[in-house]
Amino acid sequence: MANILVIGAGGVGGGMASIAETRSFFDSFILADINSGRGDEIIAKLEDPGRFSSAKVDARSKTDIVALAQRVKADVIVNACDPRLNEPIFEAAFEAGCTYLDMAMNLSKPHPTNPYEDVGEPLGKDQISSDERWKEKGLLALVGMGVEPGLSNVFARYASDHLFDTIDEIGVRDGSNLSIDGLDFAPTFSIWTTIEETLNPP
Repeated sequence: MANILVIGAGGVGGGMASIAETRSFFDSFILADINSGRGDEIIAKLEDPGRFSSAKVDARSKTDIVALAQRVKADVIVNACDPRLNEPIFEAAFEAGCTYLDMAMNLSKPHPTNPYEDVGEPLGKDQISSDERWKEKGLLALVGMGVEPGLSNVFARYASDHLFDTIDEIGVRDGSNLSIDGLDFAPTFSIWTTIEETLNPP
């Protein structure tokens, strides 16, 4: 059984809580946000909130996250924040000795002289280059575990290992009819990630 610390009590963190409510693989589920009232609102909507609690944390502060993780005896830290906050949360999980999971890897950095045609540093470079450091400490970090890339990769690997002898190609398509009253455009995930992915060179 695990103590799960979710950093970010927005739509993603709230969705995780409502799904987790129906599961038995954890002892405690802590929703932490800079505004602890957001976690309280999510927990109030659950039918069985006994294993859930909220906490206040500044996701920009590795020190604050480590202190909270130690206080709640977290085994897992789930980053449900905008990827601009990945670095302090990722490093806090490492320092606190926790398994780490995020939906979107660290943001890319533009090429210094040709930003519209060449990639400077690709998404997740810093996190991926930390692989050996995490392995040496016996820790697991699952980065970029959103829908695609992320779960689609897990499903593809499962299909390759268990369902098919050979696979020539896997295509992933995504669609949505999401709407928000009063808005012409409703992104299905972080608007900042949407903008960044749109502006990155192919």
